[in-house]
Amino acid sequence: MALFNRKNTTAPTTTATLAVDPALAALTGDYVIDPAHSSIGFTVRHAMVTNVRGSFGEHEGTLKLDGANPSNSAASIDVTIASIDTGIADRDGHLVSGDFFDAEAFPLMSFRSTGAEQLGGDTYRVTGDLTIKDVTRPLSIDLEFNGSATDVYGNERVGFEGGTDILRSDWGLTWNAALETGGVMVSDKVKLNFDISAIKAAPQA
Repeated sequence: MALFNRKNTTAPTTTATLAVDPALAALTGDYVIDPAHSSIGFTVRHAMVTNVRGSFGEHEGTLKLDGANPSNSAASIDVTIASIDTGIADRDGHLVSGDFFDAEAFPLMSFRSTGAEQLGGDTYRVTGDLTIKDVTRPLSIDLEFNGSATDVYGNERVGFEGGTDILRSDWGLTWNAALETGGVMVSDKVKLNFDISAIKAAPQA
């Protein structure tokens, strides 16, 4: 089920317009990302032979969904750098230090969307600006719409998952160490992963 509009398949008339599924149109609105049921993580090659996976335990954000016109949809996410977790405390400490994120000086990683489009079916592309260590660069994220549901507490939810690849050096994350056998300790390429559950906000009076 596509989140946004679907074309009317009936014969066109002089007054034909795009038909919008009422169930999809009902998803239009403002949403708050539920951090307890969402994850923002990453995967990076270590020592040229294996992958290290991590996530950020603290993040918050909002979504604006338009069920009739995806270009009107928007996303805003702020991630607390100090909440990074790779499963090893010493490694996490190195990542938040000045060698990498410098979390004391730059506590947040932020994304602000500038556009959205449907690629086909339930797949969408969100474009925007990613800011790390006061460096802002454009970023595109491909997401799959996983559907909508009302949970046991009466919250209307939507879900998305997807990801994108970045070069960390583009945001000033350049620390590395050479290996005796050739290559480097940490790859420049990093895969970002998003698994998002968001709750529809009550309409304002």
